[in-house]
Amino acid sequence: MATTTSITTTYAGEKAQGYIAAALLSGNTIENGGITVKPNVKKSEVLKKIATGDLIADGTCDFTATSSVTLTERILTPKEFQVNLELCKTPFRADWDSISMGFSAFDSLPPDFQSFLVAHVAEKVATKIENNIWQGADGTEGEFDGLVALATADATVVDVVGTSITSANVIGEIGKVVDAIPPALYGSPELKIYVAQNVYRSYVRSLGGFASNVGSNGVNGQGTNQSLGDVMFDGVPVFVANGLANNYIVAAESSNLFFGTGLLSDENEVKVLDMADLDGSQNVRIIMRFTATVQYAFGAEIVLYTPA
Repeated sequence: MATTTSITTTYAGEKAQGYIAAALLSGNTIENGGITVKPNVKKSEVLKKIATGDLIADGTCDFTATSSVTLTERILTPKEFQVNLELCKTPFRADWDSISMGFSAFDSLPPDFQSFLVAHVAEKVATKIENNIWQGADGTEGEFDGLVALATADATVVDVVGTSITSANVIGEIGKVVDAIPPALYGSPELKIYVAQNVYRSYVRSLGGFASNVGSNGVNGQGTNQSLGDVMFDGVPVFVANGLANNYIVAAESSNLFFGTGLLSDENEVKVLDMADLDGSQNVRIIMRFTATVQYAFGAEIVLYTPA
Protein backbone atom coordinates (compact mmCIF):
# COMPACT_ATOMS: atom_id res chain seq x y z
CA MET A 1 0.00 0.00 0.00
CA ALA A 2 1.29 3.45 -0.87
CA THR A 3 2.01 5.72 2.05
CA THR A 4 1.45 9.45 2.31
CA THR A 5 3.12 12.02 4.50
CA SER A 6 1.19 14.95 5.86
CA ILE A 7 3.08 18.24 5.64
CA THR A 8 0.41 20.52 7.05
CA THR A 9 2.20 23.19 9.10
CA THR A 10 1.46 26.70 10.30
CA TYR A 11 4.00 29.36 11.24
CA ALA A 12 2.65 32.56 12.73
CA GLY A 13 4.10 35.78 14.11
CA GLU A 14 7.79 35.56 14.96
CA LYS A 15 8.00 31.92 13.86
CA ALA A 16 7.10 33.00 10.33
CA GLN A 17 9.93 35.55 10.26
CA GLY A 18 12.49 33.39 8.46
CA TYR A 19 10.15 32.41 5.65
CA ILE A 20 8.77 35.93 5.22
CA ALA A 21 12.30 37.38 5.22
CA ALA A 22 13.32 34.97 2.47
CA ALA A 23 10.35 36.08 0.39
CA LEU A 24 10.74 39.81 0.93
CA LEU A 25 14.46 40.45 1.36
CA SER A 26 16.12 38.27 -1.27
CA GLY A 27 15.32 40.49 -4.25
CA ASN A 28 18.14 42.19 -6.11
CA THR A 29 17.73 45.73 -4.75
CA ILE A 30 17.40 44.72 -1.10
CA GLU A 31 19.92 41.88 -1.07
CA ASN A 32 22.65 44.01 -2.67
CA GLY A 33 22.20 46.96 -0.33
CA GLY A 34 20.43 49.29 -2.74
CA ILE A 35 17.82 50.35 -0.20
CA THR A 36 17.59 50.76 3.58
CA VAL A 37 15.40 48.11 5.21
CA LYS A 38 13.10 49.01 8.10
CA PRO A 39 12.33 45.48 9.31
CA ASN A 40 9.88 46.05 12.15
CA VAL A 41 7.33 48.64 11.02
CA LYS A 42 4.04 47.43 12.50
CA LYS A 43 1.61 50.10 11.29
CA SER A 44 3.56 53.14 10.12
CA GLU A 45 6.82 54.98 10.73
CA VAL A 46 7.56 58.67 10.34
CA LEU A 47 10.60 59.65 8.28
CA LYS A 48 11.45 63.10 9.60
CA LYS A 49 13.18 65.62 7.37
CA ILE A 50 15.11 68.55 8.78
CA ALA A 51 16.06 71.45 6.53
CA THR A 52 18.11 74.53 7.48
CA GLY A 53 19.39 77.59 5.68
CA ASP A 54 22.94 78.97 5.94
CA LEU A 55 24.13 78.37 9.51
CA ILE A 56 27.25 80.53 9.67
CA ALA A 57 27.16 84.33 9.99
CA ASP A 58 29.64 87.02 10.97
CA GLY A 59 30.31 87.20 14.71
CA THR A 60 28.64 89.90 16.89
CA CYS A 61 28.14 90.52 20.59
CA ASP A 62 24.44 89.69 20.41
CA PHE A 63 22.57 86.46 19.79
CA THR A 64 20.82 86.50 16.46
CA ALA A 65 19.46 83.31 14.96
CA THR A 66 21.57 82.50 11.91
CA SER A 67 19.07 80.16 10.34
CA SER A 68 15.64 78.63 10.68
CA VAL A 69 14.86 74.92 10.99
CA THR A 70 12.05 73.38 8.98
CA LEU A 71 10.78 69.97 10.05
CA THR A 72 8.66 67.96 7.63
CA GLU A 73 7.89 64.28 7.37
CA ARG A 74 7.00 61.42 5.04
CA ILE A 75 5.17 58.35 6.24
CA LEU A 76 6.25 54.74 5.70
CA THR A 77 3.05 52.67 5.90
CA PRO A 78 3.36 48.98 4.97
CA LYS A 79 0.45 47.49 3.05
CA GLU A 80 -0.96 44.06 3.85
CA PHE A 81 -0.57 41.31 1.24
CA GLN A 82 -1.35 37.64 0.95
CA VAL A 83 -0.36 34.70 -1.22
CA ASN A 84 -2.89 31.90 -1.77
CA LEU A 85 -1.34 29.24 -3.98
CA GLU A 86 -2.32 25.67 -4.75
CA LEU A 87 0.11 23.32 -6.48
CA CYS A 88 0.46 19.60 -7.05
CA LYS A 89 3.22 18.19 -4.88
CA THR A 90 4.02 15.23 -7.16
CA PRO A 91 6.46 16.99 -9.57
CA PHE A 92 8.03 18.90 -6.70
CA ARG A 93 8.51 15.70 -4.73
CA ALA A 94 10.37 14.23 -7.69
CA ASP A 95 12.69 17.24 -7.74
CA TRP A 96 13.17 17.09 -3.98
CA ASP A 97 13.92 13.36 -4.02
CA SER A 98 16.60 13.77 -6.69
CA ILE A 99 18.17 16.67 -4.84
CA SER A 100 18.11 14.97 -1.44
CA MET A 101 19.76 11.89 -2.97
CA GLY A 102 22.73 14.03 -4.04
CA PHE A 103 22.11 14.32 -7.79
CA SER A 104 22.42 18.09 -7.77
CA ALA A 105 24.96 20.88 -7.85
CA PHE A 106 23.11 22.73 -5.10
CA ASP A 107 25.00 22.99 -1.83
CA SER A 108 22.35 24.74 0.25
CA LEU A 109 19.04 22.90 0.48
CA PRO A 110 15.88 23.30 2.52
CA PRO A 111 15.90 20.75 5.36
CA ASP A 112 12.61 19.14 4.38
CA PHE A 113 10.01 18.93 1.66
CA GLN A 114 7.71 21.59 3.05
CA SER A 115 10.58 24.09 3.25
CA PHE A 116 11.42 23.19 -0.34
CA LEU A 117 7.90 24.16 -1.40
CA VAL A 118 7.88 27.37 0.63
CA ALA A 119 11.29 28.33 -0.81
CA HIS A 120 9.83 27.94 -4.31
CA VAL A 121 7.01 30.35 -3.45
CA ALA A 122 9.36 32.74 -1.64
CA GLU A 123 11.48 33.09 -4.78
CA LYS A 124 8.40 34.13 -6.79
CA VAL A 125 7.35 36.61 -4.09
CA ALA A 126 10.86 38.10 -4.00
CA THR A 127 10.72 38.77 -7.75
CA LYS A 128 7.35 40.50 -7.39
CA ILE A 129 8.57 42.61 -4.45
CA GLU A 130 11.61 43.66 -6.48
CA ASN A 131 9.32 44.91 -9.24
CA ASN A 132 7.04 46.62 -6.72
CA ILE A 133 9.95 48.49 -5.13
CA TRP A 134 10.56 50.37 -8.38
CA GLN A 135 7.50 50.23 -10.63
CA GLY A 136 4.66 49.20 -8.33
CA ALA A 137 1.30 51.01 -8.52
CA ASP A 138 -0.95 51.02 -5.47
CA GLY A 139 -4.11 50.70 -7.54
CA THR A 140 -2.92 47.38 -9.00
CA GLU A 141 -3.71 44.12 -7.20
CA GLY A 142 -0.75 42.88 -5.17
CA GLU A 143 1.27 46.09 -5.50
CA PHE A 144 2.22 49.18 -3.52
CA ASP A 145 3.39 52.49 -4.94
CA GLY A 146 6.99 52.02 -6.03
CA LEU A 147 9.77 54.58 -5.89
CA VAL A 148 9.18 55.70 -9.48
CA ALA A 149 5.49 56.37 -8.83
CA LEU A 150 6.29 58.27 -5.62
CA ALA A 151 9.03 60.32 -7.28
CA THR A 152 6.89 61.09 -10.33
CA ALA A 153 4.22 62.63 -8.10
CA ASP A 154 6.74 64.69 -6.11
CA ALA A 155 7.54 68.15 -7.45
CA THR A 156 10.72 68.34 -5.36
CA VAL A 157 12.36 65.43 -7.20
CA VAL A 158 14.87 66.44 -9.88
CA ASP A 159 13.41 65.31 -13.21
CA VAL A 160 15.43 64.50 -16.32
CA VAL A 161 13.63 63.85 -19.60
CA GLY A 162 15.09 60.81 -21.30
CA THR A 163 14.86 58.66 -24.39
CA SER A 164 15.28 55.07 -25.50
CA ILE A 165 18.80 54.10 -24.50
CA THR A 166 21.31 52.31 -26.74
CA SER A 167 25.05 51.65 -26.57
CA ALA A 168 25.52 54.69 -28.84
CA ASN A 169 23.82 57.22 -26.54
CA VAL A 170 24.05 55.65 -23.08
CA ILE A 171 27.10 57.61 -21.93
CA GLY A 172 25.48 60.92 -22.81
CA GLU A 173 22.17 59.94 -21.19
CA ILE A 174 23.68 58.73 -17.91
CA GLY A 175 25.78 61.87 -18.01
CA LYS A 176 22.58 63.94 -17.91
CA VAL A 177 21.63 62.20 -14.66
CA VAL A 178 25.03 62.76 -13.08
CA ASP A 179 24.99 66.43 -14.09
CA ALA A 180 21.60 66.80 -12.35
CA ILE A 181 22.78 65.33 -9.03
CA PRO A 182 22.73 68.03 -6.32
CA PRO A 183 26.31 69.14 -5.51
CA ALA A 184 25.93 68.23 -1.84
CA LEU A 185 25.35 64.58 -2.77
CA TYR A 186 28.11 64.12 -5.30
CA GLY A 187 30.92 62.15 -3.69
CA SER A 188 28.71 60.59 -1.02
CA PRO A 189 29.71 56.94 -0.42
CA GLU A 190 26.02 56.01 -0.40
CA LEU A 191 25.23 57.65 -3.75
CA LYS A 192 24.28 55.21 -6.51
CA ILE A 193 23.06 55.38 -10.09
CA TYR A 194 20.23 52.83 -10.31
CA VAL A 195 19.68 51.63 -13.86
CA ALA A 196 17.36 49.20 -15.63
CA GLN A 197 18.91 46.06 -17.09
CA ASN A 198 18.78 47.36 -20.67
CA VAL A 199 20.62 50.53 -19.61
CA TYR A 200 23.30 48.49 -17.89
CA ARG A 201 23.79 46.22 -20.90
CA SER A 202 24.07 49.25 -23.17
CA TYR A 203 26.64 50.81 -20.87
CA VAL A 204 28.76 47.64 -20.73
CA ARG A 205 28.64 47.42 -24.52
CA SER A 206 29.69 51.05 -24.80
CA LEU A 207 32.65 50.28 -22.56
CA GLY A 208 33.41 47.43 -24.93
CA GLY A 209 34.03 49.79 -27.85
CA PHE A 210 30.53 50.36 -29.20
CA ALA A 211 30.47 54.05 -28.31
CA SER A 212 32.09 56.70 -30.47
CA ASN A 213 34.20 58.03 -27.60
CA VAL A 214 35.61 54.63 -26.59
CA GLY A 215 38.41 52.88 -28.47
CA SER A 216 37.49 49.97 -30.73
CA ASN A 217 39.01 47.51 -28.26
CA GLY A 218 37.02 48.86 -25.34
CA VAL A 219 38.09 49.95 -21.89
CA ASN A 220 41.39 48.31 -20.87
CA GLY A 221 41.37 46.49 -24.20
CA GLN A 222 38.77 44.04 -22.88
CA GLY A 223 36.11 44.53 -25.54
CA THR A 224 32.71 43.33 -24.33
CA ASN A 225 34.37 41.21 -21.65
CA GLN A 226 33.89 44.03 -19.16
CA SER A 227 33.40 43.15 -15.50
CA LEU A 228 29.77 43.12 -14.37
CA GLY A 229 30.78 44.14 -10.87
CA ASP A 230 32.03 47.47 -9.51
CA VAL A 231 31.00 49.39 -12.64
CA MET A 232 31.29 53.15 -12.16
CA PHE A 233 30.24 56.28 -14.03
CA ASP A 234 32.01 59.55 -13.23
CA GLY A 235 33.06 58.03 -9.92
CA VAL A 236 29.52 56.94 -8.93
CA PRO A 237 28.66 53.21 -8.62
CA VAL A 238 26.20 51.91 -11.22
CA PHE A 239 23.60 49.64 -9.57
CA VAL A 240 21.50 47.25 -11.67
CA ALA A 241 17.97 47.46 -10.29
CA ASN A 242 16.15 44.49 -11.78
CA GLY A 243 12.78 45.99 -10.90
CA LEU A 244 13.30 49.18 -12.89
CA ALA A 245 11.45 49.34 -16.20
CA ASN A 246 13.48 49.69 -19.40
CA ASN A 247 15.19 53.05 -19.98
CA TYR A 248 14.65 54.32 -16.42
CA ILE A 249 17.50 55.68 -14.29
CA VAL A 250 17.44 56.91 -10.69
CA ALA A 251 20.25 58.60 -8.79
CA ALA A 252 19.95 58.64 -5.01
CA GLU A 253 21.65 57.70 -1.78
CA SER A 254 20.68 54.23 -0.58
CA SER A 255 20.21 55.75 2.88
CA ASN A 256 17.43 57.96 1.45
CA LEU A 257 15.40 55.02 0.11
CA PHE A 258 13.44 52.83 2.52
CA PHE A 259 11.73 49.46 2.37
CA GLY A 260 9.38 48.89 5.28
CA THR A 261 7.92 45.62 6.52
CA GLY A 262 6.87 44.01 9.79
CA LEU A 263 8.97 40.86 10.03
CA LEU A 264 8.08 40.40 13.69
CA SER A 265 4.40 41.24 13.32
CA ASP A 266 1.90 38.87 14.89
CA GLU A 267 -0.12 39.20 11.68
CA ASN A 268 2.54 37.44 9.59
CA GLU A 269 1.67 33.90 8.66
CA VAL A 270 3.03 31.05 6.55
CA LYS A 271 0.77 28.02 6.24
CA VAL A 272 1.43 24.80 4.31
CA LEU A 273 -1.80 22.83 4.00
CA ASP A 274 -1.71 19.29 2.60
CA MET A 275 -5.07 18.75 0.92
CA ALA A 276 -4.63 14.97 1.08
CA ASP A 277 -5.90 15.22 4.65
CA LEU A 278 -9.09 16.87 3.41
CA ASP A 279 -9.96 15.65 -0.07
CA GLY A 280 -7.45 12.91 -0.86
CA SER A 281 -5.75 14.95 -3.62
CA GLN A 282 -2.03 15.49 -4.17
CA ASN A 283 -2.42 19.26 -3.92
CA VAL A 284 -0.73 21.51 -1.40
CA ARG A 285 -1.96 24.97 -0.51
CA ILE A 286 0.60 27.57 0.56
CA ILE A 287 -0.59 30.72 2.28
CA MET A 288 1.55 33.73 3.19
CA ARG A 289 0.53 36.96 4.88
CA PHE A 290 2.93 39.87 5.19
CA THR A 291 3.30 43.64 4.86
CA ALA A 292 5.54 45.75 2.62
CA THR A 293 6.02 49.22 1.16
CA VAL A 294 8.67 51.76 0.11
CA GLN A 295 9.27 55.44 0.77
CA TYR A 296 12.04 58.02 0.64
CA ALA A 297 12.87 60.92 2.94
CA PHE A 298 14.20 63.71 0.68
CA GLY A 299 12.69 64.15 -2.76
CA ALA A 300 15.07 66.98 -3.64
CA GLU A 301 17.96 64.51 -3.27
CA ILE A 302 16.66 62.13 -5.94
CA VAL A 303 17.17 62.39 -9.71
CA LEU A 304 14.58 60.59 -11.85
CA TYR A 305 15.35 59.92 -15.52
CA THR A 306 12.14 59.09 -17.38
CA PRO A 307 12.02 58.06 -21.05
CA ALA A 308 9.86 60.38 -23.14
